[in-house]
Amino acid sequence: MAGLGKRMRPHTLTVPKPLIPVAGKPIVQKIIEDLEEVCGEGIEEIAFIIHPSFGKQVEQQLIDVAAKLKAKGTIHYQHEALGTAHAIMCAKEALKGNVLVVFADTLFKAGFKLDRSKDGIIWVQQIDDPSQFGVVKLNDQGIITDFIEKPTTFVSDLAIIGIYYFKDGENLRNELQYLLDNDIKEKGEYQLTNALENMKGKGLQFEPGKVEEWLDCGNKNSTVYTNSRVLTHMHEAGVTMRGSNITIENSVIIEPSFIGNNVVLKNAVVGPHASIGDNCAIEKSVVGQSIIQHHTQIKNAIVHHAMIGSYVNYTGESKDLSIGDYTTIL
Repeated sequence: MAGLGKRMRPHTLTVPKPLIPVAGKPIVQKIIEDLEEVCGEGIEEIAFIIHPSFGKQVEQQLIDVAAKLKAKGTIHYQHEALGTAHAIMCAKEALKGNVLVVFADTLFKAGFKLDRSKDGIIWVQQIDDPSQFGVVKLNDQGIITDFIEKPTTFVSDLAIIGIYYFKDGENLRNELQYLLDNDIKEKGEYQLTNALENMKGKGLQFEPGKVEEWLDCGNKNSTVYTNSRVLTHMHEAGVTMRGSNITIENSVIIEPSFIGNNVVLKNAVVGPHASIGDNCAIEKSVVGQSIIQHHTQIKNAIVHHAMIGSYVNYTGESKDLSIGDYTTIL
C-alpha cells in the first residue's frame, strides 16, 4: 500500500487510500477482517508496506488495526515505486512460513477457506478487459500454466485480483531476491509474476482461487460502488450499522446505510447505500449512494454518487460530488 493514490485525489491528499472508509471502516481494516475469516487459524503478523510520507499518525492507525485482530503489526517503507516484487521485498523479514500477499485496494466477498496444504493459490476473477492486470492461463486440470503481466494482446480473461497465498514464505523471498540481484524487470519494474513463473518452472503448483465478488477501490466511482455492495452484504447478514448518540429529527434513513457516532440528522433523507462518518451533521438534505467521512456538515443539498471528505462544510445542490478534506463550499 505504498502508492500515493493519485487516482483517488483529492481524497488522498491528506489520508492514504487504504484508510479511506468504506461502510464505516478503513479499506485496509475491511480487507484484513475478511482475510481473518479466510485464514481460519488466525493471523500472526501483518506487515504494512507504505510510503514514508504517510506519517507516524497513519502508521499508528495501522498498528492499531492489526492489534484489533490480536496480530503483530509491522511497518515497512517502499521509498520508490519499483514494482510489486520490490514492494514485497521491503517486508522481507515477514516472509516466513505461510504467507498471504494482499494489495490494499481490493475488497472481496470470500465464500472460501484457505487450504494451507497447497503450494500456492492465486485468486483470479473473469473480467471483460484484462489488459490492465496480470492474468493467468490454466491447463485441463485447473493448474496455472502461465502468468502474464498486463498483456497487450488477449491471452486470458482471468485477472489476478491481488490476493496470493504461498505455503513457503522463505522460498518466495529467495525468488524475489533473485529478481532484484539480477535486475530482472518487466515493463520497467520488478514484477511478482516473474517470480511466480520461476517458482512454477521449479515444480511448484499454483491453483486459481475464486471469490464470490471482487470489489475495486481504485478510484472515486468504483469506491462508491464498492461501498454500496458492502453495505448490502452487511445488511443481509444482519450486521449493526448504527453508531451511538445519533440525533434524528424529522428524518428518514433508508437501508442499507451506515450511520456513525454522534451524527445529527435534521429534516434529512439518508440512503440507500449511504455511509455517514462520525460527528457529521446532515440538514435539509438528501444523501444517497455516497460516502461522507468525519466531522462534515451538509446543508440544503441533494447529494448522490458522491465522496466527501472530513471537515467539509457544504451548502448547495449537486448530484455527483468528489470533495476532499478541509473544504468549505457555500
